[in-house]
Amino acid sequence: MAFESYRDFIEQLDRAGELIRITTPVATELEITELADREMKKPGGGKALLIEKPTVNGVVSPFPVAINTMGSHKRMAMSMGAESVDAVAAELGALMKAKPPTSLRETIKLLGHAMDLRHAKPKVVSDGPCKEVIHKFDAPGAATSWPPAPDWQKGTPTNPPTLADLPILKCWPLDGGRFITLPCVVTHDPDTGERNVGMYRIQIYDDHTTGMHWQLQKVAARHGRRYYEKGERMPVAIFLGGDPIFPFCATAPLPDGLDEFLLAGYLRKKSVELVKCETHSLEVPANADFVIEGYIDPTEPLRDEGPFGDHTGYYTLPEPYPVLHITAITHRRDAVYPATIVGIPPMEDFYMGAASVKLFLPIFKMNFPEIVDIALPAEGVFHNLVFVSIKKTYPMQAYKIMHGLWGMGQMMFTKYIIVVDDDVDVHNTSEVLFRLCANTDPQRDSIFTKGPSDVLDHATSEIASGSKLGIDATKKIPGEGFKRPWPPLIKMDAAVKAKVERFWNL
Repeated sequence: MAFESYRDFIEQLDRAGELIRITTPVATELEITELADREMKKPGGGKALLIEKPTVNGVVSPFPVAINTMGSHKRMAMSMGAESVDAVAAELGALMKAKPPTSLRETIKLLGHAMDLRHAKPKVVSDGPCKEVIHKFDAPGAATSWPPAPDWQKGTPTNPPTLADLPILKCWPLDGGRFITLPCVVTHDPDTGERNVGMYRIQIYDDHTTGMHWQLQKVAARHGRRYYEKGERMPVAIFLGGDPIFPFCATAPLPDGLDEFLLAGYLRKKSVELVKCETHSLEVPANADFVIEGYIDPTEPLRDEGPFGDHTGYYTLPEPYPVLHITAITHRRDAVYPATIVGIPPMEDFYMGAASVKLFLPIFKMNFPEIVDIALPAEGVFHNLVFVSIKKTYPMQAYKIMHGLWGMGQMMFTKYIIVVDDDVDVHNTSEVLFRLCANTDPQRDSIFTKGPSDVLDHATSEIASGSKLGIDATKKIPGEGFKRPWPPLIKMDAAVKAKVERFWNL
């Protein structure tokens, strides 16, 4: 199911009983965070919130704020138009395993997969709802707008919006300012023209400049380095809202060079319509709620960005990053401002991360067929801690998996990998910890190595570089230095279990 705006998604959540509307004014400075954090910490992620009257410096914004919209397994599935994320993963897995047909039945099945793929490629259109209001900035502090200012939106202030009066959150007390927390950032490679859609927090400096916090290992940072080497201005577009699948795709662990809009089109089963920006040639979804256009000047110095209360549960301290100069803001007349917060887990991002793991597990299995399942516990704040279950058939197989995962995309940031046998539910942290404690000798079953680390990790001695620990919590077999008999796990006789269950049900 494709959503044509974030408001459509909000209404669907409302009909499903997954939304709480808050009609009293709530400040974008800290108060929305406190409300959302309490809701996110509830069992199962609580409900989505629609703040209908967010205030910016005490003034009610014309744009409602939606938060925690994907903060549960159910809402994450709803954003994909599916009954469950598992169902979507199964479809993608079947596509990955598709083979040349040998019968009419297999041919029809393969054609079904092909029909799903026909929507993957985005298409360019001439106009879209994201341009219902256009506000161009000719120079810092000066602006022109269309339609004329008095008519820009009925029943709201006559001045078109700037960064200063959009309902952008200041999330935590020590944050360096207000941050856009759910931005989809569009950049392209100046050499190949390949597009990337990533998610990098955006700190507001003033009405017309922001920070651009792309970590050095990210694709947009690689694009930026080429513009700096060439000495050319770098165009950047930030969009918010539209189909809720967009922020998920922006955070998905796709290979460098693979267009995120292809994944979005496949998941929503409808091609993403793109429209050209007003002030440069980048393209954004025509159904986006907000679009912020700008450029980065490679000739100007970097500027400190932060502090920011991050997904690590700690503040990331100020570091120098490029400055984005805003050239235009466009939006829908009935736009909804989507936001999220990060901090001490569990938070909304846990459910987005869990969906990514499920969706891309078939791809992991293509590389490592012995993998049964993977889990990223909430306490690991995305990639610090990874549990992997495998069907073990030869010595040292667990270490092969550790090294393989550390070499795959954002898995390079993982600090701890625990490998268990295939009979362990990796989504049950208690079960994994039981096997960890019962099945390991710390010296024999551990391995330390070094590699890249998340730049947000405050614990490493050097930024973006640190050590990693892998632990083999599988049953030991000959060839792994274990000389004793391995005892059986305690299990009740199946017939006795069935008899007692029948008795209990009586």
